[in-house]
Amino acid sequence: MQIDYAKRIFGLDLMRAVAILFVVFFHALWIVPELPGLPGELLRLMGVLGVEIFFVLSGFLIGRILLNQFSVAYDKAKLQYFWVRRWFRTLPNYYLILMLNIAILFYIGRELPDSLWQYFFFLQNAFSAMDIFFTESWSLPVEEFTYLLAPLLGWGVWKALKIQAHKAFLYAALAMIAFGLISKFYYQFQLAEPDMNYWNRELKAVMIYRLDAIFYGMLGAYLSKYFKDLWSSARWVFFFLGLMGMLLISFGIPMFGWFIDSHPLVWNVIYLPFCSLSIALFLPVLSHWQTAPRLVRAPITRISLISYSMYLLHYSVVLQLLKYHLPTERLSLIDKGVYVMVYILLTFVMSYLLYRIYERPMMNLRDHRLVKRYFQGP
Repeated sequence: MQIDYAKRIFGLDLMRAVAILFVVFFHALWIVPELPGLPGELLRLMGVLGVEIFFVLSGFLIGRILLNQFSVAYDKAKLQYFWVRRWFRTLPNYYLILMLNIAILFYIGRELPDSLWQYFFFLQNAFSAMDIFFTESWSLPVEEFTYLLAPLLGWGVWKALKIQAHKAFLYAALAMIAFGLISKFYYQFQLAEPDMNYWNRELKAVMIYRLDAIFYGMLGAYLSKYFKDLWSSARWVFFFLGLMGMLLISFGIPMFGWFIDSHPLVWNVIYLPFCSLSIALFLPVLSHWQTAPRLVRAPITRISLISYSMYLLHYSVVLQLLKYHLPTERLSLIDKGVYVMVYILLTFVMSYLLYRIYERPMMNLRDHRLVKRYFQGP
């Protein structure tokens, strides 16, 4: 795998690699559900933070692309080409693994969910919890609808207020963050139950409540471009504040007894936005971290590159098939440790192959001259 390190930012690759490793390690709890104490709690925390890191990082990267392309005005051809590039990046892998999940259900003798059609349109968790099928796909509708909404909202504000496109982008991002808070207040007072499993299904993993997560990253993109001096000079202050936020989320909540039955407002309204904001505060330092020693840089960058394939494959494909052919209930703890290593190794190997054979070639099509000519003109 040839990598042009000059075009990459190590800190952002590190952020993506940490996110996918958190998610993969978290799902190892399906192998060792009885893992006690702090290790088990840390893995559960990784499961929450991993996807939240993806959301914020995605917003930051997409925001920088939008601001570079539409700083003064919105252009229809460039807008279409933006969507084409994003869809070549995300849709081929998603639909391939979706079809593979359907085949796996036939193979293991399970029925397809009634809501299967919704997965083809990213509606599986639009307003309520999704079925127990391709469960890790819950985050993809959040991503895809944000890719669609962010430029459309910016364009709408730009047309309505007759302002520069980058200011319209900012107002749209702030509006979506406000919408996220309002929607969570609605959930708190109309739908919430004092149960963490319900919270996980009906709030954390429901698209309408989670769109704001990506806009925190987009707000970071705006600050990095239009407040460069602050972004650079105060980056370690932001890093410290983000670290304090992460410590509060990780250890402060249990220490202070802020559990969902006694402090529902903390969980239903504050927790997820605070988590997104805390992660976004790491971006100034990480976006300035250009490189690292090769022994560190090479594996981190490679994990970053295959992270999307890893996300789609690791649970419903790799782990589900492993569990079907080799159940873990009667294995010893040592055997389960070996099982976890096999699961992680298979995830890496299959993800690398998917990236090289399918994902990368499909992404290359977006730079084909015919695609560029159609959407950008001769």
